Amino acid sequence: MDTGTADDDLLLEHQLCFALSVASRSVVGAYRPVLDELGITHPQYLVLLALWEESPRTVRNLGDTLLMEPATLSPMLKRLESAGLVERNRAPGNDRALAVNLTGKGQALRQQATQIPATMLERLQLTREEVHQLNTTMRRLIQATQLPDHHTGQ
Repeated sequence: MDTGTADDDLLLEHQLCFALSVASRSVVGAYRPVLDELGITHPQYLVLLALWEESPRTVRNLGDTLLMEPATLSPMLKRLESAGLVERNRAPGNDRALAVNLTGKGQALRQQATQIPATMLERLQLTREEVHQLNTTMRRLIQATQLPDHHTGQ
């Protein structure tokens, strides 16, 4: 019986979960000083990116778009609101839904943020094509993790 491959499969350096975890922490860490200049955190940046694409959005829509639970999203939205970047109001036509809308200050921050992608390409020493390829692969991984587990019948 050849156990070489099975043993190699258990090496830490061969673990996708380890590489993704370290890469995630490292990349988010590289964003930190750039986002500090704007006075926002990385999770807040993700919310603002979604709102810069479409605003207003319901809290539910934001959570679905960012794959975030309401318990994670709500305190972040409160902090963004306290910073004057967003406002939360009842959604028109649906009193049960909360709509998140950019303020003028939140919209103006977008102009400052336009330099972030180029800055991050340089910091991470990646080309636009490499980022595109990585994003495509990551989206495939994310999609695969959203599928029901066929082995357990769930």
